[in-house]
Amino acid sequence: MAIIGSASSDSANLKLVEKIAILKGTQFNLTILNNLKNLPHFDPELSSDNPSKAIINLRNQIDKADGIIICTPEYVFSIPSGLKTAIEWCISTTIFADKPCGLITASASGVKDM
Repeated sequence: MAIIGSASSDSANLKLVEKIAILKGTQFNLTILNNLKNLPHFDPELSSDNPSKAIINLRNQIDKADGIIICTPEYVFSIPSGLKTAIEWCISTTIFADKPCGLITASASGVKDM
């Protein structure tokens, strides 16, 4: 599974993962999750006891995946809020435990002009 961290509809990160999906051939199946901006804001009081259907679906997708690729831009020297929210919704679970994960950052050079 590939999780796209960008909220942009014209994301370079999505294009990169789509290219990986083409290049991989039949070696493995790649599901692309590209709707993080539709997730509700994290609420720790709902995380364990009453998560929404969208959160249950997110967790199930991650849990069923053999591995995770997170492809994200850098936003103000950090990660986008949608990606942070998705990760936060998983903290009350063990779905990332022992799951191979990789991180790709498609971003500018990191040099900040003043």
